[in-house]
Amino acid sequence: MKKPTVLIVGGAGYVGGALTDLLLMRGFSVTVYDNLTFEDRYLKDVAFILGDLREEAKLGKLLPAFDIVVWLAAVVGDAACALNPAHTEEVNVAAPRRLFGAVTGRLVYVSTASVYGIQNRLLGEDSQTRPLSLYAQTKLAAEGLALASRKGALVFRFGTLFGLGDRHSRPRFDLLVNRWAAEAARGETIRVLGGEQWRSFLHVWDAAEAIAFGIEENLRGLYNASGENRRIRDVAVAMRAAVSRLRIEYGHLKEGDMRSYKVDSTKFRQCGWKPSHSLRDGAAEVIRAVREGRVKNPGAPLYSNVEYLKDKMV
Repeated sequence: MKKPTVLIVGGAGYVGGALTDLLLMRGFSVTVYDNLTFEDRYLKDVAFILGDLREEAKLGKLLPAFDIVVWLAAVVGDAACALNPAHTEEVNVAAPRRLFGAVTGRLVYVSTASVYGIQNRLLGEDSQTRPLSLYAQTKLAAEGLALASRKGALVFRFGTLFGLGDRHSRPRFDLLVNRWAAEAARGETIRVLGGEQWRSFLHVWDAAEAIAFGIEENLRGLYNASGENRRIRDVAVAMRAAVSRLRIEYGHLKEGDMRSYKVDSTKFRQCGWKPSHSLRDGAAEVIRAVREGRVKNPGAPLYSNVEYLKDKMV
């Protein structure tokens, strides 16, 4: 039986790179649509279309041709979205509003658990959302557009991602686990602000697997997808499993990223999905890559969304 055709909008990125490889291994016909914001070339052996979300006519003609559209493209991260709010709204909300209706097949949209904001209890899909940042607000708005655009859309709220993705896409070192793992590998001191905040975490390959699983199982609706809920201070301590003499400094969190939430992924796990990578696994692979010199300078702007986009979005 012929596998469905899949268009991955934003498929050259951190999650998209892993997802592309995974779907190809499973026999899907994959096409990637991406504007290569963080790349100057695309070498993966897969059908590729260079394009921007704001090229409405171009993308609008493509969308009906695919059985499944996975929508990953967005301005990602609180700080990156705050650089140029008008641009963020255009990319994260206005483009989906104009284009989701052109999808005639199944739509898969990836959102974030950041929409929960600050809450003390374990949070399911029906829990109240309290987005604190423009990033979370725009992702929540696009969730609603996805679920309302066509009956049967699949929407994920992913935990904070970590780990190394595919061999082609750039790694990210603006993500908490990856940043601390890189600092630990270089003998730097990890600085923990606050520490009692809770977050949910998900390895990038488990995120890709979640999407592939949802496609293959023909799932519909809204699902939380996370691997572990951890306090921030416990994440730092876990780094010592790989770096025994790691130095950790603690400070007060007076402003900045105040999010604190624990995500319940029971609904998705009951469908048969489960993560395969622990937080410790992800930290260890990042530490190994940095120590081996596979990433020359993890602190370079290229590996941070906000640092790289500073001069491009203002």
